[in-house]
Amino acid sequence: MNTIAAAVIPAPGAPVEIRSYPEPDLQPGDALLEVELSEVCGTDVHLRDGRLAGVPYPLIPGHVSVGRLAKVNGALRDADGIPLREGDRVTFLDVHRTCNACWYCLVARASTRCPERRVYGITYGEADGLAGGWAEAIHLKAGTRILPVGKLSGELFMAGGCALPTSLHAIERAGILPGDTVLVLGSGPVGLSAIMLARLTGASHVLCIGAPAMRLEAARDAGASDVLDFTSVPSAAQQEWVRERTHGRGADVTIEATGAPAAVVAAMRATRDAGRVVVVGQYTDHGDVSFNPHTDLNRRHLDVRGCWGSDFSHVHRAVRVLSDPEHAKPWSRIALSRYSLGHADDALADVAAGRVIKALVDPRAT
Repeated sequence: MNTIAAAVIPAPGAPVEIRSYPEPDLQPGDALLEVELSEVCGTDVHLRDGRLAGVPYPLIPGHVSVGRLAKVNGALRDADGIPLREGDRVTFLDVHRTCNACWYCLVARASTRCPERRVYGITYGEADGLAGGWAEAIHLKAGTRILPVGKLSGELFMAGGCALPTSLHAIERAGILPGDTVLVLGSGPVGLSAIMLARLTGASHVLCIGAPAMRLEAARDAGASDVLDFTSVPSAAQQEWVRERTHGRGADVTIEATGAPAAVVAAMRATRDAGRVVVVGQYTDHGDVSFNPHTDLNRRHLDVRGCWGSDFSHVHRAVRVLSDPEHAKPWSRIALSRYSLGHADDALADVAAGRVIKALVDPRAT
């Protein structure tokens, strides 16, 4: 491939453009990934709208992708020490350049807070080369953590996409126990994966409050015991709906995956006393929200935890989960919508409006 086509967001609010780039000159430790599929997620909508700070526009979006190693320069190995070769089907951790030397990396063990953290398709811009998945190929820079996917289909891997590692992190933070009743607020990709993982972890019942109807049906397919359209009832009635299904107490664990600040307060109020709340949906700043520290939190002895992004362990576990035919069944039922590079704007619009469950860019599509 002499030139490589990519879909580019030139600036916040600007239409996506198709641009051509020369094939990169690979340095030792680099690789060229021929893209099969790349995700279009809520983060990409935020990029389009300029809601993330420090983004180096113009930008090639697409931070989670799967494909084939077309070229490799040097000896690359996966986490198990197995050599990576041209022709291997792989994915990769979108986070690059965490330093493994700062206080957050070494002491807090929270690499998602590393100040040197850079992310393909988000904080790498056009000036950094082919560093996003909405392209025919991605330049994987030296040090990128690459994971083989073997015979795992690109479609099944992308059904999990970035939502599955993020949800794995949230489930890890939630400490779900066998027999728990879990409430998931939000029926987008993160919410759906959280439902599936809660069931795999041993939750006896999973409730979901979300919208629209199409996504709530997907939540039932994912394993939700009961669902509620939040647009049909006021907040107080939603809390009562949860209490009616939990012997008047509230959920043992609530996972907020909506992105709406008010949902964080709703999550606390729908959780039983001494329960656990994980906030995973507040990836961008949508404003402030008020709550009563005494009645909503302290008197009720709640454990409320934030959850930001994911790390290599979560992507590694995602591949393992999806490679197991039995565990992967719920994700195999997720509806996928494909878009060509030239229809990336349509994909962004459909994701923003909630018209699709999961949107994918297929660089080979016309």
